[in-house]
Amino acid sequence: MIEGATLWELVEARAAATPDALFAVDERDRRLTFGDYRDAALRVGAGLHERGIGAETAVSWMLPTTLEALVLAAALARLAAVQNPILPIYRERETRFITRQTGARLLCVPPPFRGFDYPALAQRLAREDDQLDVLIVDGALPEGDPSALPAPPLRLAADQPVRWILYSSGTTADPKGACHTDASLIASFVGLVRVLELAPDDRHAFVFPLTHVGGIGWLIASLVAGFAHVAVAIFEPKRVIPLLARHGVTQAGAGTVFHQAYLAAQREQPGVPLFPRVRAFPGGGAPKPPQLHYDVKRELGGVGIVSGYGLTECPIIAMNSVRDPDAKLAHTEGRANPPEAEIRVVRSDGGLAAAGEEGELCFRGPQLFRGYLDARLDAAAFDADGFFRTGDLGRLDADGYVTITGRTKDVIIRKGENISAKEVEDVLYTHPKVVDVAVIGLPDPALGERCCAVVACRDGELAFGDMVAFLTSAGLAKQKIPEQLEIVPEVPRNAAGKIQKQLLRDRFA
Repeated sequence: MIEGATLWELVEARAAATPDALFAVDERDRRLTFGDYRDAALRVGAGLHERGIGAETAVSWMLPTTLEALVLAAALARLAAVQNPILPIYRERETRFITRQTGARLLCVPPPFRGFDYPALAQRLAREDDQLDVLIVDGALPEGDPSALPAPPLRLAADQPVRWILYSSGTTADPKGACHTDASLIASFVGLVRVLELAPDDRHAFVFPLTHVGGIGWLIASLVAGFAHVAVAIFEPKRVIPLLARHGVTQAGAGTVFHQAYLAAQREQPGVPLFPRVRAFPGGGAPKPPQLHYDVKRELGGVGIVSGYGLTECPIIAMNSVRDPDAKLAHTEGRANPPEAEIRVVRSDGGLAAAGEEGELCFRGPQLFRGYLDARLDAAAFDADGFFRTGDLGRLDADGYVTITGRTKDVIIRKGENISAKEVEDVLYTHPKVVDVAVIGLPDPALGERCCAVVACRDGELAFGDMVAFLTSAGLAKQKIPEQLEIVPEVPRNAAGKIQKQLLRDRFA
């Protein structure tokens, strides 16, 4: 492993250590070595500098997992810009809020992608904000002469500046911007390298969004350990799985929905290993059925699923190790990672829970974020000792392993992404037919949870297609649109007027 206090230091150190080793290969078989990666980042950094991007400049980028996106992240790190990766599943409503709150001066988007016109979205936002410029990344990035670049950012040992603003939908209608330093992210994903025992001969299936905190983390991990990515912009199992197999993937991430796809593909060719070199199936972001670990290990090989638990605010709070026994791999999310991190379980009465007792998980450690961009949210997020209140319920066993049992927040976790029930409810309530509405999460074997809208109507029932069209026209992100609609005479409420969502979950699950 190599060390570095900043992302750019890691880029330079890795390029110096193994310049000719493969860094990434994409679906078109384009390749970058670590030396290529550093050199491309310097050229692109110079090109962006010519466009006025420099230290502390906020840059939003909404790109799929491509070589260009990986280069952009390093180029912005070289300039010491404040990076704001945005998930491509976000739409106008969220993106407008994010670019305005961050004060972004540049928004980088792909050409039309997966049926959505990102350039049109970006141009609409730019017309509303005179300070926002747009860069359409269509197979190329602006380049310049690296000799014209200013001096690289200085190494800061203790008090690092914020270099990342990563958004989580959380439990409020507006997304929440979590402020990270390079050091907080590096601390988390050095831990990932250790528990997975990642090495230069590993090949990582980069099927996860680079713009997610986990995607940035896998970029950091590859620089630390020197392994290569197979970068995938769109996960289409029939096309992508053979690509991963051809490149000898050893780390087949990145969560339950992907592991289920690999298992289904393996069952179509019994007796012929899908990934002959696979060592582990890293996971996280969504609940995993315990049986899935055993099925994956038995049918696909390696140690099975090695999952972890974390949030945008504190990635990889806990993670299993490739050396953990099956019972832990199947039923828990591992131990505090890194070991010096602290996890508290707090009962509803405020006392500390005993081993095996359920409570809210609270966390303090080197990967904890600096706070929210909207500092008004911080008071409720931290306790008096500086522990972050995750809002998730769980327990710690006597060995320190974490099991997630539920959550205190009213969110739906669909494919690892948080959906605010209130946000969807607020939009649906504006439909002329809707009298009352409750949005709930229901168990789903493929998604983790599916989003279900329970609606009381006036003037006839609301059709499912009409609901989808209405929410789409309102600018709601695609992943937030409910997959299920249930019409009821009235939405049940208690004497205080609070919707009784558990009754609805029990009824429609």
